[in-house]
Amino acid sequence: MTGIRLVSFDLLHTLITPRYPIHVQYARVFEPYLGTLDPDAIKDSLRIALSQLRSEKPVYGNDTSSWWSEVIRRTALGAGAEPKVLEKSLFLITPRLMDAFRSKEGYKAFDDSLGILAALHDFRHVSTAVVSNADSRMLSVLKDLDFPRYLNPIILSEIEGVEKPSPRIFDLLLHKVNVGIQPPWIPIKPAECLHVGDDLICDYYGAKSAGFNALLLDRPEPENQRDAGLIPDSVEVVNSLHDVLRWVEGEKRFV
Repeated sequence: MTGIRLVSFDLLHTLITPRYPIHVQYARVFEPYLGTLDPDAIKDSLRIALSQLRSEKPVYGNDTSSWWSEVIRRTALGAGAEPKVLEKSLFLITPRLMDAFRSKEGYKAFDDSLGILAALHDFRHVSTAVVSNADSRMLSVLKDLDFPRYLNPIILSEIEGVEKPSPRIFDLLLHKVNVGIQPPWIPIKPAECLHVGDDLICDYYGAKSAGFNALLLDRPEPENQRDAGLIPDSVEVVNSLHDVLRWVEGEKRFV
């Protein structure tokens, strides 16, 4: 195997996770305006709304605030909100939720994230980066959670106008990294890159289509509802970022 010189990471459910379940945070913000809505109904409605908007308006439809406002509107309606009440209060609800997920109020780092990034950078001399189908608020989230500056570049779909699983977003990452490499260092090749994320299609197959190595992160979290039977045997799966570090070091058996 070619030595790994660059490891890129997805963000949500890979390096960071919601501080509280997202549907619970939505319910708390909704309540003063819409009354009490069932968090489980919000969870199901949010999942549907996100799926619809990602299909109807990829890459946030070139208007991130409007995109999220529509997600929030459909989520509330699907959870049983009174339409007329929602119509009058949506302009107040949307910025509150947008702000909640702009900082450590909405997110926290996984326990292994910062340590593994430091180990890759300081002791393995491996560059690290982010490739995420997220909007620009993640820049302030990472800063607020004290992620290191050497986690760079941060490739976000809203900013770049392309989403995973397109190989173009991984090509863009590699181009940005290689632009900064000065002789006598040799530009990094796709085979020297590893991408880590929790989504089989976007992260694993997307990275593979760009010629990267890939690992599917399947954290044993209570909210992890992934059906292991749906993951092909050919997919390399790890359960923590510690496993990623061992993989980079060339170990194939995880303990």
